[in-house]
Amino acid sequence: MRHLSSADRLCLGIDTALRTIFGAAPTTDRPDPAQTFDETDLSDSERRHIAGLMRVNHTGEVCAQALYQGQAVTARLEQVRDKMEQAAIEENDHLAWCDTRLRQLDSRTSLLNPFWYGGSFAIGALAGLAGDRWSLGFVAETEDQVVRHLDDHLQQLPEGDQKSRAVLETMRDDEARHATAALEAGGAPLPAPIRGLMGLMSKVMTKTAYHI
Repeated sequence: MRHLSSADRLCLGIDTALRTIFGAAPTTDRPDPAQTFDETDLSDSERRHIAGLMRVNHTGEVCAQALYQGQAVTARLEQVRDKMEQAAIEENDHLAWCDTRLRQLDSRTSLLNPFWYGGSFAIGALAGLAGDRWSLGFVAETEDQVVRHLDDHLQQLPEGDQKSRAVLETMRDDEARHATAALEAGGAPLPAPIRGLMGLMSKVMTKTAYHI
């Protein structure tokens, strides 16, 4: 296999960004968890609320994809880079499932996704430059926060919306596994101020993506 230079990886990163935001990114071809459930009758307000939640989750996956790609560009160890890239492909499954659910709800993805991708890519690249232990610790903390976020959304879903519930439950299981894998690979726990800042940024994203 040809060795990829930093420039090669940057070009691949740009291609991935364009696919993530504007096109179909490569997935693992896992089946959509929602496809085995029938659509339920939803009121207009329920449909709008579910669409807002799924739009937030879709944007969260855009951010996760960007974080992984940024870290993969600057990761020092090949095995760490490989883990980042594999996790990014699995995150693409989440992107596809959320996008499909939004279309089923006659809604759309966030208009701010290009902004969130760019910011998250830069953060991921900086985390990678800090060293692989900190980069992996950043992944673990990110995924832990996403799991808590998904648990909150699962509680907000109407009881009858099994399609959205199936998607979010599968995403939650994947995110928890990614967090565990990052720690087992040598991730270092992040300082409390950094965890707090990450939580604050997540709240800003959540509030904006729900509406825009």
